[in-house]
Amino acid sequence: MKTLATQVRNKLLMNVYEFSLIKTPAEFAYQAALAKHMSHLPILSSTDQAIVETLNNEGLFITSLEELSIPFTSEILEAAKNLMPKIPRVLCDDEKEFVIHATTQQIMEYPEIFLWGLQQRLLNIAENYFGLPVAYHGAYFRRDLVNEVQKKSRLWHMDREDRKLFKVIIYLNDINDDGGPFQYIPKDITSKVADSLGYKSGYIRDESIQRFVSPSNYKSCTGPSGTVVIAGTSNIFHRGKVPVTDDRFTIFFDYTSRQPKFPFYCKSSLPMEDLDSLSPMFSEHQKRCVFWREES
Repeated sequence: MKTLATQVRNKLLMNVYEFSLIKTPAEFAYQAALAKHMSHLPILSSTDQAIVETLNNEGLFITSLEELSIPFTSEILEAAKNLMPKIPRVLCDDEKEFVIHATTQQIMEYPEIFLWGLQQRLLNIAENYFGLPVAYHGAYFRRDLVNEVQKKSRLWHMDREDRKLFKVIIYLNDINDDGGPFQYIPKDITSKVADSLGYKSGYIRDESIQRFVSPSNYKSCTGPSGTVVIAGTSNIFHRGKVPVTDDRFTIFFDYTSRQPKFPFYCKSSLPMEDLDSLSPMFSEHQKRCVFWREES
């Protein structure tokens, strides 16, 4: 949990970046890095190239574990089946709590969850989307609770760690419109709303969004267990809709480039000692994706 001091520091650092003397050279360096890496991008199948193009154009792509056919999917589903009953319905007496995450210890009991996000095909898709080498920030196994709490990720926002973010979300139970689906506003509409709001960062309540966009433009990502949502969350307003029927179980996998716009916002889902203990299971390429800061 971030302390208030950390939150204030990060906000100050983000504001400092907006000064032209810092921002302009950083953007020139970013564009130069894109041009330099273009000839090194991994070659994609037509199917995966379509995912990248859809992310660039619309901001989101919906598929399924079956359609993706990523190696070790059966292992991650078995791990999820075993882990779901271990995530408590209530973590504490805090009535403002709305999500319970699997603990670090629980994720380490099922390392196949973290490792699934390092599959080469996912890394290749992400690299083509970024145009740069990938930093993998890990996996978050979460239970979103049925209650009326509306704060943080249940409010509209865009992620700001990098110019482009890549998130892969697996639904572990059937999600209809009352089950807390991932909800977003298409990229072209998001751009107009962000301009109208003068949006830089932070969370926005629904009534403020509705001043500029009709709820008819909201898109809910519903689907059965095994549905996969791939989202470019820095370019679309999004939120987790409040579940009203059943708790929502998901796994989130987070990625940025290795040259993130705001590196101080980037953190791993696992502490360094656990990453080190898993590292013998990583290929050299996977190590570079996990320990990207060591190459910065």
